[in-house]
Amino acid sequence: MLFALCTAAEEMTEAVEEAGAAASGGSMFYETPWALLPPVVAIALALITKEVYSSLFIGIIMGGLLYSNFSFEGTLTHAFNDGIVASLADSYNVGILVFLVILGILVVLMNKAGGSAAFGRWASARIRTRVGAQLATIALGVLIFIDDYFNCLTVGSVMRPVTDKKMISRAKLAYLIDATAAPVCIIAPVSSWAAAVSSYVEEGNGLELFIRAIPFNFYAILTIVMMIFLALTNMDFGPMQKHEKNAREKGDIFSGMKTYADSASAHANPNGKVMDLILPIVVLIVSCVIGMIYSGGFFGPDKMSFVEAFSNSDASVGLMLGSAVTLVITFIYYMLRRVLTFKEITDSIPEGFKSMVPAILILTFAWSLKAMTDSLGAKQFVEALVRNSAGGFQSFLPAIIFLIACFLSFATGTSWGTFGILIPITLGVFPLTDPLGVVCVSACMAGAVCGDHCSPISDTTIMASAGAQCDHVTHVSTQLPYAITVAAISFVSYIIAGFIPKPYVALPVAICLMIIQLLIMNFNMKRSSAS
Repeated sequence: MLFALCTAAEEMTEAVEEAGAAASGGSMFYETPWALLPPVVAIALALITKEVYSSLFIGIIMGGLLYSNFSFEGTLTHAFNDGIVASLADSYNVGILVFLVILGILVVLMNKAGGSAAFGRWASARIRTRVGAQLATIALGVLIFIDDYFNCLTVGSVMRPVTDKKMISRAKLAYLIDATAAPVCIIAPVSSWAAAVSSYVEEGNGLELFIRAIPFNFYAILTIVMMIFLALTNMDFGPMQKHEKNAREKGDIFSGMKTYADSASAHANPNGKVMDLILPIVVLIVSCVIGMIYSGGFFGPDKMSFVEAFSNSDASVGLMLGSAVTLVITFIYYMLRRVLTFKEITDSIPEGFKSMVPAILILTFAWSLKAMTDSLGAKQFVEALVRNSAGGFQSFLPAIIFLIACFLSFATGTSWGTFGILIPITLGVFPLTDPLGVVCVSACMAGAVCGDHCSPISDTTIMASAGAQCDHVTHVSTQLPYAITVAAISFVSYIIAGFIPKPYVALPVAICLMIIQLLIMNFNMKRSSAS
């Protein structure tokens, strides 16, 4: 009897060990601190080199080395087959990449057709004040919530003639473009950012988590509040104040830092009309919404409400189908309007693809790095570590995660890469049903956007400079004090949300803190100028 029990125990132990070995691929580093080495290596290299692509790739190779116990063949097989190839073979990921490519093509088409230039001429004749020009720029940036690249490439070309006429500095225009790009996209459920964030969450729960996290995305919401306040009060501080003063009093919108030629629209069709811009954007938004509810079963045999279908939707499928339909309609519309020839339309396809290559590379490497850390059991290790040691400071985790995400995103220049590193670890600590977990995921997203907003090597920051045709160093230096102000209030708000994870409490408090801070700054500036 005793012998039989011992034999059974040995068999059970062997079965457990075999199961663990199968899960880890036989790696001696599974569920150990070494499982965190790949993202740490990627972060450290990004800090040293200021280059995100090679840093992420080396992190992937490091994951392959650890998984294969430093076997050359095993490293290559795991890093490429189980990492990069598997990420690109995933239907969800491919849908996001197709969506990004189509967005790039649409932007090129709208610029070539002259729609962007026509809208700028139309708006400049109707907007009569500096406040109106800034609010119009903000409104257009909020309207184009599908993608931050799409936002930067469109808002800049459309609003430059308007803001130039009202003597708004290019530095201020670049800030408005940048602040309505990522901060708006990260709180828009129908966007490439929602799709990217959802891709890091277990299947079926990504979009639901994204929507639940929106009220806690303090940095994005407070950035919009700050922009509107600055526009309405004509208040500026830091280096931006000098640029705006030069624009108002001297008519120098560049403050002597003009780095772009005046031939931005040289290749645009002079016969373009406002509708050549408005129609594709409206069709894109409507088509993507319909595509989302279609993927969620709204048109299926089961009777589903709009909200249920949207919550159950596959963001990748919805955005891909919606953008594809928009592209076909835009092709036909421009050919019927005769603003573009068939050759010009087809030439725009590779141009649009090339404009989205940076985003595609970042996403592919971020997905692959996530696959490496997952295969090493990093989530399980961090979950056990935090749950055993967090205890008393668990309520401070949202604020801590916000700072970490800010730092990583600033160092790497990419929000999406930060999502890929931090969101899986955060979800390993907190279940989706935990309200504090939702706050922490939102803090991760907000911090990533904040760091991206401040980083001089961020692709969005660079594209905002190009969209406004503003000197890049000028844009970074004038925007930084604004971003840091919002980040400070967001940090305090996450401390509050850590103790009271209720959106109807934390969000109003955060907005009130932001407005009070701006009123105090405005009062002090007026008093100092009066004296």
